Amino acid sequence: MALRTSCFLLVVMFSASCKAITSSDGMCTEKEANNTYNCENLGLTEVPNTLPNTTEFLEFGFNFLPTLENTTFSRLVSLIFLDLTRCQINWVHEDTFQNHHQLNTIVLTGNPLIFMAETSLNGPKSLKHLFLIQTGISNLEFIPMHNLENLESLHLGSNHISSIKFPENFPTRNLKVLDFQNNAIHYLSSEDMHVLEQATNLSLNFNGNDIKGIEPGAFHSNIFQSLKFGGTLNLSVVLKGLQNSTTQSLWLGSYEDTDDQDLTSAMFDGLCDISVESINLQKHYISDISSATFRCFTQLQELDLTANHLNELPSGIEGMKALKKLVLNVNSFDQLCQINAASFPSLTDLSVKGNIRKLDLGAGCLEKLENLQKLDLSHSDIEASDCCNLQLKNLALLQYLNLSYNEPLGLRSQAFKECPRLEGLDLAFTHLYIKGPQSPFQNLHLLQVLNLSHCLLDTSNQHFLTGLVDLRHLNLQGNHFQDRSISKTNLLQTLSSLEILILSSCDLLFIDKQAFQSLRKLSHVDLSYNSLTGNSIDALSHLQGIYLNMAANNIHIIPSHLLPTLSQQSTINLSHNPLDCTCSNIHFVTWYKENLQKFEGSEDTKCANPPSLRGVKLSDVKLSCGITATGIFFLVVFLFLVAILLIFSVKFLLRWKYQHI
Repeated sequence: MALRTSCFLLVVMFSASCKAITSSDGMCTEKEANNTYNCENLGLTEVPNTLPNTTEFLEFGFNFLPTLENTTFSRLVSLIFLDLTRCQINWVHEDTFQNHHQLNTIVLTGNPLIFMAETSLNGPKSLKHLFLIQTGISNLEFIPMHNLENLESLHLGSNHISSIKFPENFPTRNLKVLDFQNNAIHYLSSEDMHVLEQATNLSLNFNGNDIKGIEPGAFHSNIFQSLKFGGTLNLSVVLKGLQNSTTQSLWLGSYEDTDDQDLTSAMFDGLCDISVESINLQKHYISDISSATFRCFTQLQELDLTANHLNELPSGIEGMKALKKLVLNVNSFDQLCQINAASFPSLTDLSVKGNIRKLDLGAGCLEKLENLQKLDLSHSDIEASDCCNLQLKNLALLQYLNLSYNEPLGLRSQAFKECPRLEGLDLAFTHLYIKGPQSPFQNLHLLQVLNLSHCLLDTSNQHFLTGLVDLRHLNLQGNHFQDRSISKTNLLQTLSSLEILILSSCDLLFIDKQAFQSLRKLSHVDLSYNSLTGNSIDALSHLQGIYLNMAANNIHIIPSHLLPTLSQQSTINLSHNPLDCTCSNIHFVTWYKENLQKFEGSEDTKCANPPSLRGVKLSDVKLSCGITATGIFFLVVFLFLVAILLIFSVKFLLRWKYQHI
């Protein structure tokens, strides 16, 4: 009983006093101190006084500012970027931005503008980007011309514009992007295009306008970076109207929410009179496709035929030796040989992604593509019991291969012997059967990026990653380890060049202190969504300046002897852990608050224990773990009782001693 009483007294004496300190700033979110702030959707009617004068980037959308005047943002003289999306702005008065000499981007998207004063944009010395999307504009004369000499991009999408005729002296010399998508433009005349002759390498977007007519020669005097006519129902009108024009890229595709357009080979005759390097024809259907369809495609360097209902490309296509990139995504090939790759001998980039039918890789279907550097065959239900040398025959220059999201693949030793120059290999979400103890990657000495996430790997094979001497980035997310732990000897030991390691969602319970000792160059370690405790941090003690993600684990307490390991890292994420906010963890809690600049996800780094502080942000907790006033009282009482007990004990011993002399 006395022992229980003494223990109770000690607990009371050294009990912790805990309280939460809630933040008083419920307004704008600071993204970068004294520089970048988000004040969106806060119901504000003016700029908060809490914003510093040094603010450069301000997101102020979804508030209420019906009128902009020269006093609205006058205090924020350092503004570079200002987003006022959907602030219900009707009026923009004279000299609204007169004090903002550094301002280069103004976003007025989604505001029902009634009036913009002619000098409303005066002030910025180099205004480069202006967004007037969905503002109700129907006439380009509504846009103030003053101070737009340096404008590089003008975004006018989703308005009611029917003519692109600018005022005669509208400054377009420096324009690089002019966006008219989703307006009501149906006809383009030479007069409309005249003011744009000053611009060079302009990207011009008419997507969603359904152009019905183009005056011959309207585009003759310009050299364009890109032209977009997506959603136009009659492509022959566009191709005839673009005769003798020059553009690097021509986008003629359709959209998911529109019916696929049926095209005929004759419609492409107009391409013979257009100088163009890249064409996108996604979501069309060429009803009479043949080798003659491609007669005017001979100068192309890039061709996108995504979702063209193709089950083969015709044989006998000639003259396409300039083509470097071919996209055949979301079609219906049964076998890779049906693309007739030999017709495109200069290809360096080929994508057959998301094939609708189960795609058979065949044997040597791509062997004529000796220059191929990038190959994407992901999401195509590919299955092969013995991959991939026969299928990738003669692709010695291949640098990037994507076989992710496919059916099971069997890999033998040196499975990629035909592709010794691979630098990137993506096998994510593809079940891999490894046949034999040797590594299927052992000849890939140049490989730098390997994605093996969710591949159901046998991670107990310590030789699985042998030979990857230059590997920098390894993703093993979603694979499981034996006994839910990474031991001292493991498959990672040979990867001495590794810089980025992702082991999230691997169901890990424990990592041996020596598990990563050979990985001296690590700069990014992701261990999130496991069941690791704080002691696993010890495995990183030899590393400095890394990004460490241990979010969503089972960390309650981080021992004080591990704080030096955390101190030497650059960025840490401990969010969504059941952290202990009692005196048992006071060293970590104190250190955390002193090093908040190191942490990301602080908003979700919260206490789980004690119950009184559950859900409170760790940065708002204050622990007092010294002796309380009550504790001092009980300590005095305890010491007094001990002293009395000691005195009586001494007297008893002395009396007993003298009685037995």
